Amino acid sequence: MMGWGRKENRGSRAVQARLCVLVVLVSAGPVGLVAQEDLPGVELGLFYANTYLPALAMQPFGGAFGGNELAPQIEAIIGRDLRNSDRFEVLDSLPDALVGDRVDYTLWDRLGAVWLVTGTVEGAGDGYVLLLELHDVVYGELREQGRFRLPAAFDEDFRMAVHRASDQVVTWATGDPGMAASRITFSMRDNTGNEEVYVIDSDGENLRRLTYNEDLSTSPTWSPDGGRIAFASWKTGVPRIYEIGTDGGGERMLPAVRGAGDYITPTYHPDGQTLAFTVLGSDNQSGIFTYDLAQDCCLAFLSGGPWYDVSPTYSADGRWLAFNTLRFGDNVPQVMMMPAEGGAAETLSPYEYGGGGFYAAPDWSPHGDLVAFHGRIDRRGRYHILVANLEDGGRVLRQLTSEGNNEAPSWAPDGRHLVFVGERSWGFGLMIADVTTGRVRSLLGGRRVDLPDWSPALPPPE
Repeated sequence: MMGWGRKENRGSRAVQARLCVLVVLVSAGPVGLVAQEDLPGVELGLFYANTYLPALAMQPFGGAFGGNELAPQIEAIIGRDLRNSDRFEVLDSLPDALVGDRVDYTLWDRLGAVWLVTGTVEGAGDGYVLLLELHDVVYGELREQGRFRLPAAFDEDFRMAVHRASDQVVTWATGDPGMAASRITFSMRDNTGNEEVYVIDSDGENLRRLTYNEDLSTSPTWSPDGGRIAFASWKTGVPRIYEIGTDGGGERMLPAVRGAGDYITPTYHPDGQTLAFTVLGSDNQSGIFTYDLAQDCCLAFLSGGPWYDVSPTYSADGRWLAFNTLRFGDNVPQVMMMPAEGGAAETLSPYEYGGGGFYAAPDWSPHGDLVAFHGRIDRRGRYHILVANLEDGGRVLRQLTSEGNNEAPSWAPDGRHLVFVGERSWGFGLMIADVTTGRVRSLLGGRRVDLPDWSPALPPPE
C-alpha cells in the first residue's frame, strides 16, 4: 500500500455541544496553537471548534399485522444510521414512562431531546410498510411523516430499504442528504497475494466479493447510477479496464484501442457516458485519456507526457478533473486540476518549485468545491487525510486524521463523510471520518484493504 496514486497497486437548552479538534493548514499567518512541521507554502497548527448536535431520541417501534417481530431490528438499523450520520446526539436510555403509543412532549423535553423518531412496522403482502414520524420536541409538534415500502427480511434489498428511510429522517431534520443508503467498493488482498474487488454497506454490513480473477483487480470506482463498477485487472497479464455489474455479473473489458500500454485508475464522468483513466504507454509517454462508453469507442487524450499523470477524479458538475502527477519529480507527487476536456493544469496541493511535499489520491466532493487527498506532513513518513477548499483558492487545507497512516480518501454521497484506508496498531482497515465533527470510526478492521470508492445514493431496485 502507501502508494502515491489514489487508484494504484469520495434553543441553547435544546442542543448539546460536542467539542472536536480540527487541524488546519493555512497559507498565510498561524491560526493554530502549535506550529509543527514546515510544509511548502503552508503553516500547520491546531484549531478548536465547538460543534452543536441536537439530541435525538427514538421511541421503541411498534408493529401490526405481523410486523411486531421485525420492529426491533428495523429500529436498531435506523438508530445506528442516525448515529453514523454524525448530525445528532442519539439518546439511548429510555424510562418506562416514555414507552407507549402516545408522545409525551413534556417528558421528552425534560430529557433534553430536540427530535423524536417514532415508527410502526406493518405487514403488507409479501413485504412490510414502515410508518415513520419525526417530532419536534421543543415546539411539541409532528414535523414530518412518511410511509416506506420494505421487502421481506430475507430479501437482499431489505437493509438498504431501511437505510433509505434513515436518510429521509436526516433530510427531514437537517435539509441535507444522508449517506446510509450507499455502499463502498474496494480491493482486498488474500493470503496468496491476489487482490479482488469487494463491496460493503455503509454501516459495515453485507461484505461481498465481486470478482474472482485470481490476480490483481484494483482501483474500483462506481458509476453515477450505482449500477456498475469499473476497475483495473491484470488477469490477462496486462492491466486493462473492466466493468462489472454490482451483482457480480456482466463483466466486460474495454478494448485496448491505443495498442500497447497499461490501462489503470478509471473514474466515471458524472453523466455516466464517459470513463477517464490512465494509459501508461511504451513510447515514453503516459497520460489521462477518456473513452466514450455510450458509443463504445473513441479514446481521447487529455493530459500527459514523459511522466505519470494518474488517478483522475471529476468535479460534481463534470467541468474539472483533479489528478496525481509526477511532473515535478518522482519523489514529490502532487495533486493538480485542469478542465475536463484537457488544457492548462494548475497545482492544487501546496507545492513550491524546487520544494518537497508528498500529496496523492485526490477525490472530488459530490457537493461543493472540496477535494480530499492524502499527504505526508512530517519526517516520519506518516500520511494523513487532507481536504482542500477551492473557494479559498485551494490554499487552506484541513487535516482530518492525526494518528497512524491514512490514505486514499473517497467522499460519501452526503459530501460530509470520507472513507479511507487506515493503519493503526491493530493493523489495516477501512475507516470513516466526518469532516464536520472530526469523528473517526472503523468500518472494516484487520483486513489488507486498498483504494475504496464510495457509491452514490443507491435507488430502489426497479
